[in-house]
Amino acid sequence: MAFFTRNFLALSLLSLLACAATGQLSASFYDDTCPSLQSIVRSAMSQAVSSKRRTGASILRLFFHDCFVNGCDASILLVGGERNAPPNRDSVRGFDVVAAIKSQVEAACRATVSCADILALAARDAVALLGGPSWQVLLGRRDARTANETATRDLPSPFVDLSSLISSFDHKGFSAQDMTALSGAHTIGIARCTSFRDRIYHDANIDPDFAALLRQSCPPKKGGDDNPAPLDLQTPDLFDNKYYENLLSGRGLLHSDQELFNGGSQEELVSCYILNETLFFEHFAAAMVKMGNISPLTGSSGEVRLNCSEVN
Repeated sequence: MAFFTRNFLALSLLSLLACAATGQLSASFYDDTCPSLQSIVRSAMSQAVSSKRRTGASILRLFFHDCFVNGCDASILLVGGERNAPPNRDSVRGFDVVAAIKSQVEAACRATVSCADILALAARDAVALLGGPSWQVLLGRRDARTANETATRDLPSPFVDLSSLISSFDHKGFSAQDMTALSGAHTIGIARCTSFRDRIYHDANIDPDFAALLRQSCPPKKGGDDNPAPLDLQTPDLFDNKYYENLLSGRGLLHSDQELFNGGSQEELVSCYILNETLFFEHFAAAMVKMGNISPLTGSSGEVRLNCSEVN
């Protein structure tokens, strides 16, 4: 009886481990069920970025804003909910691109690939197509059936200080190094006047010529709220390390950007990224893999949406 019990327990443990393994993400998840997936996403993203280079930044931001709120579950793609929250309202874009990719994937592999996985692949390809690093995307996520508008409070604000940034990312399992590397995503894309108005009129650690330039399209009190400015004035459509160079000269667009180089703990790392773009790329790619692993729905949780903007 003791022998049987020991063997039963051993088999049960192996079964539990096997079940746990099936719930994990894998780079080969769709190798048999949708082998053309990655080439479809890459081709569609190549066309989208060639048509409008800003699209790359939009998709990357969409992925970040999805994963930081209840995990990488494509909840941000659902109509209503998170889309309407203050951090996202009138600022997140790229839904049409994801929808177009989903349509092509559905034509090739019906009801097989989640919107969450498509978004993860599209974000990787967006960075690579703009000159940045690539990385292996682990797959097997499922899509959420609900979106949580109030959970968007977890998204880091452009107005916070360094300690708040570190705390916000730590809450999601990221180190200070991860946070500083992921902030480098601001080497592409734009921000609205409402996001940097306080900085250009009130911050002391800003290059005066840079502030004067931005004030031309961003008045001090009212008007021009949606007027955009590039997050990286030097190479706004190229994924490189110029974002960090901007911080060195007081030309970080957002208050939270400049906090990385303002006498705090991340100055040495910022200096390293300025001198070594390869190091920045390595750290960014590793942090993006970690980003994609935030609380994914797997196994029988969630669903594979047929339309990314609505539940089945």
